[in-house]
Amino acid sequence: MDKLKKNIGFQLPVILCIILILILIILPTGYEDSIIYQGTDRCSAKVLKTDESEIISTGLIKSGEQTCQIELLGGKFEGTITQGYNLLNGSLESDKIFEVGDRALVVISYQEDKILSVNMIDHYRIGYEIVLLILFAIALIAFARVIGIRSLLSFAISILSIWKILVPLCLKGYDPVVIGLMLVCMIAVVILSLVYGFDKRFLSAFSGVLLGILITCVLGIFFTSLFKIHGAIMANSESLLYSGYQNLNLTRIFMSSIFIGASGAVIDIAVDITSAIAEVVQKKPEIEWKEASKSGFNIGRAAMGTMTTTLLLAYSGGYLALLMVFMAQGTPIANILNYKYVAGEIIQTVVGCFGLVAVAPFTAVIGGWLLTRDQLTGSVTINEVPSSEELLT
Repeated sequence: MDKLKKNIGFQLPVILCIILILILIILPTGYEDSIIYQGTDRCSAKVLKTDESEIISTGLIKSGEQTCQIELLGGKFEGTITQGYNLLNGSLESDKIFEVGDRALVVISYQEDKILSVNMIDHYRIGYEIVLLILFAIALIAFARVIGIRSLLSFAISILSIWKILVPLCLKGYDPVVIGLMLVCMIAVVILSLVYGFDKRFLSAFSGVLLGILITCVLGIFFTSLFKIHGAIMANSESLLYSGYQNLNLTRIFMSSIFIGASGAVIDIAVDITSAIAEVVQKKPEIEWKEASKSGFNIGRAAMGTMTTTLLLAYSGGYLALLMVFMAQGTPIANILNYKYVAGEIIQTVVGCFGLVAVAPFTAVIGGWLLTRDQLTGSVTINEVPSSEELLT
């Protein structure tokens, strides 16, 4: 009976997560029927011929229009051979050049059964992306087995929650900070329940996560205002305003991105410390809570030493080209540190590290207290995670 209860408690979060994933998949965002895509069809197409005669090349920059003869590989006009047009704007970031044999994603404007024009959006990459995700899933499951499957569930819920909840609600004008906090807490509940089930380890880790996220949120809001950072420093934020969303508060969106970006590391630290304390208590049931908490402190110090660097590398890695520009132009350090987009990155990195510094000791104290509470009554403190064989029996 105890074994059955343990398995049910461990499997219940999986069932709830699968239900949540199905709900999120069918949940409409409200932005599916964009006016600019009405009366169009989209599919992949194979490039048969190319014509670069209308392209003007000026060194690295190319502008004009590339014309391609393409075969449509799906949709309403599958099998049709027609002309596709690839408009070049003189931007290395967004422009692309197609070659014979390439597959492209195209948007077809049509009227009844007549094709009006075919716009070549970009190279078709969905197939390769699916292969990459499958390889990742196979590697994760092969190494982590049951926990790997649970990790994939949390991965799916995180992506769907951001796309189906966070983004639409922010577009509709809801406060990004409030929505972000609610979303991060929901994702934390999902991840921690999949790792632990609903037991004292869950409460310990979630308490630490909640404190770390709240501290990161408060400090992010404070220093963003103090540094006078405008949310327009985020990539593509101005394009969002020009798309008809001038009333959005970009600065609040930036504030929410600070603690959302740090939440993964915060959850990781909380889980590491909680799991370590749980293991110590399991091996030594008579341990006092102060001693268990001390073990959590020691583990937290070691984890913070690497996790803060992880945050730094995660945030700064995307700005390698910018750093090279500063170096190549001999930009003084004082100038670099005063640029608002650099200051924004400093806020994200340092404030995120503040969250880690807060979550580690708090989780150690709460974990040590919670996970040793049953020793006075002689009852079992921790439910072990069932093995693959136990889950199948």
